[in-house]
Amino acid sequence: MPKTTNAPAAAVFSGATLRKAAELAADFYRPVWIGPSGEESSGEAVARHLEATIALLDKDGWIRAYHYGKGWSAGADLADDDSMTVKAMVRVLLRFVRDESGTGPQRTLSTALRHVGEDGGHGDTDTASIGSDVLDLVIQAHTGSDSARATPWSERQHRTHADVTALLTAGARFARTYGPGQETAAV
Repeated sequence: MPKTTNAPAAAVFSGATLRKAAELAADFYRPVWIGPSGEESSGEAVARHLEATIALLDKDGWIRAYHYGKGWSAGADLADDDSMTVKAMVRVLLRFVRDESGTGPQRTLSTALRHVGEDGGHGDTDTASIGSDVLDLVIQAHTGSDSARATPWSERQHRTHADVTALLTAGARFARTYGPGQETAAV
């Protein structure tokens, strides 16, 4: 049965959890450290990506999940008026999206992982993808559920920024401890 405790963030991801995640990684359906490019990333590169994700969430803020509310369908209907010009429709939709999405830079866990990979300075698509897999393995080891995933875990209503930061920190520790070294990773 999956573990459902809400222990303090610092105690959630123990060394035993990371060792269990390593066991899961050994049985993973594909090589954990090979990204979508087909190339291997070092544990250090993945750890740096996860730590840059923490920095991004600390700087801009973490949000559990984006809220799109009922207003989205109302805005879509508003721009579906046959008498409107294309220019008027685009203007209405852009105004609606700006008003509904807010101006805050807050990001969800999965969005922050991707955004770190987009800037090229602390990661790339491979380290974002591998980082996501690493976080999934840590959550699977933590919960005892082979279907658990980090993104839905981070979106639970009781989850906090500290919980997500603890997960990212544990993922970075895992990557450095169990990931391939610089000398074995593709350059």
